[in-house]
Amino acid sequence: MSILEVEDEALQVDTVDCSDTELAVGLKDGRRISVPLWWLPRLLEATPAQRAAWRIMPFGDAVEWREIDEHVSVKGLLRGKPAPDAKPPDREL
Repeated sequence: MSILEVEDEALQVDTVDCSDTELAVGLKDGRRISVPLWWLPRLLEATPAQRAAWRIMPFGDAVEWREIDEHVSVKGLLRGKPAPDAKPPDREL
Protein backbone atom coordinates (compact mmCIF):
# COMPACT_ATOMS: atom_id res chain seq x y z
CA MET A 1 0.00 0.00 0.00
CA SER A 2 1.39 3.41 -0.90
CA ILE A 3 1.12 6.41 1.39
CA LEU A 4 -1.69 7.83 -0.73
CA GLU A 5 -3.85 4.72 -0.38
CA VAL A 6 -4.57 5.55 3.26
CA GLU A 7 -8.24 5.71 4.24
CA ASP A 8 -9.80 9.13 3.68
CA GLU A 9 -11.10 9.21 7.26
CA ALA A 10 -7.47 9.30 8.44
CA LEU A 11 -6.86 12.50 6.47
CA GLN A 12 -9.36 14.78 8.22
CA VAL A 13 -8.04 18.23 9.18
CA ASP A 14 -8.61 19.34 12.77
CA THR A 15 -6.32 22.35 13.28
CA VAL A 16 -4.09 24.65 11.24
CA ASP A 17 -1.19 26.70 12.57
CA CYS A 18 0.69 28.95 10.19
CA SER A 19 3.69 30.92 11.47
CA ASP A 20 6.19 33.03 9.55
CA THR A 21 8.26 29.91 8.88
CA GLU A 22 6.02 26.83 9.03
CA LEU A 23 2.61 25.41 8.19
CA ALA A 24 1.41 22.74 10.64
CA VAL A 25 -1.80 20.81 10.08
CA GLY A 26 -3.25 18.74 12.90
CA LEU A 27 -5.33 15.74 11.90
CA LYS A 28 -8.36 14.43 13.77
CA ASP A 29 -6.50 11.20 14.58
CA GLY A 30 -3.88 13.19 16.53
CA ARG A 31 -1.10 13.34 13.96
CA ARG A 32 0.50 16.63 12.96
CA ILE A 33 2.11 17.35 9.60
CA SER A 34 4.39 20.35 9.23
CA VAL A 35 6.25 21.80 6.27
CA PRO A 36 8.47 24.84 5.85
CA LEU A 37 6.47 27.84 4.70
CA TRP A 38 8.76 28.45 1.72
CA TRP A 39 7.16 25.31 0.21
CA LEU A 40 3.99 27.39 -0.23
CA PRO A 41 4.93 30.74 -1.82
CA ARG A 42 1.45 32.28 -1.57
CA LEU A 43 1.36 31.64 2.17
CA LEU A 44 4.94 32.81 2.55
CA GLU A 45 4.05 36.14 0.92
CA ALA A 46 0.75 36.50 2.80
CA THR A 47 0.26 38.71 5.83
CA PRO A 48 -0.25 37.11 9.25
CA ALA A 49 -3.95 38.08 9.04
CA GLN A 50 -4.28 36.38 5.65
CA ARG A 51 -2.55 33.25 6.97
CA ALA A 52 -4.97 33.15 9.89
CA ALA A 53 -8.01 33.31 7.57
CA TRP A 54 -8.16 29.61 6.68
CA ARG A 55 -11.07 27.22 6.46
CA ILE A 56 -11.37 23.47 6.15
CA MET A 57 -12.70 22.42 2.74
CA PRO A 58 -16.04 20.54 2.54
CA PHE A 59 -14.61 17.00 2.42
CA GLY A 60 -12.41 17.78 5.44
CA ASP A 61 -9.13 16.73 3.86
CA ALA A 62 -7.85 20.11 2.66
CA VAL A 63 -7.48 23.72 3.80
CA GLU A 64 -8.30 26.86 1.85
CA TRP A 65 -7.19 30.49 2.14
CA ARG A 66 -9.72 32.25 -0.08
CA GLU A 67 -8.15 35.71 -0.07
CA ILE A 68 -4.84 34.46 -1.45
CA ASP A 69 -6.32 31.62 -3.55
CA GLU A 70 -4.31 28.89 -1.80
CA HIS A 71 -5.48 25.31 -1.27
CA VAL A 72 -3.46 22.65 0.55
CA SER A 73 -4.54 19.02 0.79
CA VAL A 74 -3.40 16.54 3.41
CA LYS A 75 -2.40 14.17 0.59
CA GLY A 76 -0.27 16.94 -0.89
CA LEU A 77 1.48 17.46 2.44
CA LEU A 78 2.08 13.73 2.76
CA ARG A 79 3.68 13.64 -0.69
CA GLY A 80 6.39 15.84 0.80
CA LYS A 81 7.02 18.07 -2.21
CA PRO A 82 7.06 21.86 -2.33
CA ALA A 83 4.91 23.79 -4.79
CA PRO A 84 6.43 23.92 -8.29
CA ASP A 85 7.28 27.64 -7.95
CA ALA A 86 8.76 27.33 -4.43
CA LYS A 87 12.32 28.50 -3.92
CA PRO A 88 14.36 27.56 -0.84
CA PRO A 89 15.55 30.50 1.22
CA ASP A 90 19.10 31.71 0.83
CA ARG A 91 21.23 30.29 3.58
CA GLU A 92 24.21 32.09 5.02
CA LEU A 93 27.25 29.86 5.42
